Amino acid sequence: MVQAYILIQTEVGKARDVAAAIRDVAGVVRVDAVTGPYDVVVLTEAHNVDELGKMIVSKVQLVPGITRTLTCSVVHL
Repeated sequence: MVQAYILIQTEVGKARDVAAAIRDVAGVVRVDAVTGPYDVVVLTEAHNVDELGKMIVSKVQLVPGITRTLTCSVVHL
């Protein structure tokens, strides 16, 4: 399994709607609304990097209200 955090910027006033919509995406482990330069942080997991990429591009980034995403892969040091 691979995991990644997706840092999401949303349109003004859309963080709650974005967070609610992303909770239903397969592979999403946790969704938190946060303060700072990002509005929502999502922990995801998938069987491999390709599956993770497909989930982000075809499901997460299509949620209405998202303006930008940054994906941070989890590494085990």
